[in-house]
Amino acid sequence: MISIDEALQTILREARPLTPERVPIEEAVGRTLAEDIIADMDLPPFDRAQMDGYAVRAEDAVPSARLRVVGEAAAGRSWPHSLGNGQAVRIMTGAPVPAGAEVVVPIEQTREVDEETIELLTALQSGSNIVPRGSETREGVRLFEAGETINANMIATLAAFGYTSVDVILRPRLTIIATGDELVPADRKPARDQIRDSNSHAIAACARIARARIERTFLVGDEMETLERRLSEESEQVEIIVLSGGVSVGRYDLTKAALRSLGAQIFFERVRLRPGKPTVFAKLNRALVFGLPGNPVSAIVTFNLFVRACARAMQRAKDPLLREERAVLAAKVRGTRGRVSLLPARLATNEDGRLIAHPLQWGGSSDFVSFARAEALIFVPEDAELEGGTCARVLLLPTALPC
Repeated sequence: MISIDEALQTILREARPLTPERVPIEEAVGRTLAEDIIADMDLPPFDRAQMDGYAVRAEDAVPSARLRVVGEAAAGRSWPHSLGNGQAVRIMTGAPVPAGAEVVVPIEQTREVDEETIELLTALQSGSNIVPRGSETREGVRLFEAGETINANMIATLAAFGYTSVDVILRPRLTIIATGDELVPADRKPARDQIRDSNSHAIAACARIARARIERTFLVGDEMETLERRLSEESEQVEIIVLSGGVSVGRYDLTKAALRSLGAQIFFERVRLRPGKPTVFAKLNRALVFGLPGNPVSAIVTFNLFVRACARAMQRAKDPLLREERAVLAAKVRGTRGRVSLLPARLATNEDGRLIAHPLQWGGSSDFVSFARAEALIFVPEDAELEGGTCARVLLLPTALPC
């Protein structure tokens, strides 16, 4: 039985990065950049007016100064001359500031004397209400690095610097195999001794959040020949296979036996973890294979802890592991003898802005109804008991698609 850290090190070692592909930026959200993004010009590309008003020379920006209006500048239409003493140019927000002007006087700080003359009502310093050229970024600056995950907020930046498409890493192809004679599809009413297959749907949802591409999903009964055939076929076509169930030591737990029969290299088959002790990680042909426990909560926890790390590492993500924070415990939690416990919690902030972890009342690794409210996993070391009010490690559960 190995530690969580040893398991993750093994997975990241075996997760071979995939190759890049080019996609339109509209399809790039949630994907991992395979190239650095470089600014191809200064931003703003000219001195830009920050508000509507009048562009004037600094020495003219004094109270009671009367200035002659000699032109107008608007966004997309500059005034192409150089401003002289005693002159002003009517200017709109976002317009290029004319040559010779060092100040934009807000329109409400002026008075119109006649159609060609304004009077200033206040003094302003040089540079007032002007966004200087290159103040937001300079040509040649690296804006985003390869390995960053593209979110919706980054799309405007990509477009502004001419990137209508970008190089991203291919999404790993993933097959899900749920095992067990007791399983029926979720849209079927279970007969006696049967249950609906929930794991396939939960794993598929977690895989989409990890940006893996789901190729196929199978329900396989406790039949060695069928399981071996599915594993053999899929291991030649996808990068990741995820099985749920059949990983313990019972008579009908066939996952490890099938993998061994096919000549798979098994890296580990037990982890010092609760829930999720009987997790299997192996390699068969071109595919990395994860055997997850059949209990729904165990399957979700081990997917997010291990399979997600593999899928994100294959996409060359800078952050393949679950994000970790520190939170104050709202109540006492107890660990497990000889194993790290990952206990579900909801998160909140108190009046002081501190992150608080509220342990969920749940009935164990089969209680997926209570677990549905989980936002984080409280990390409880082996044999430990953490009192309420103490600070603990929490792993944040990704519960929505990247934005």
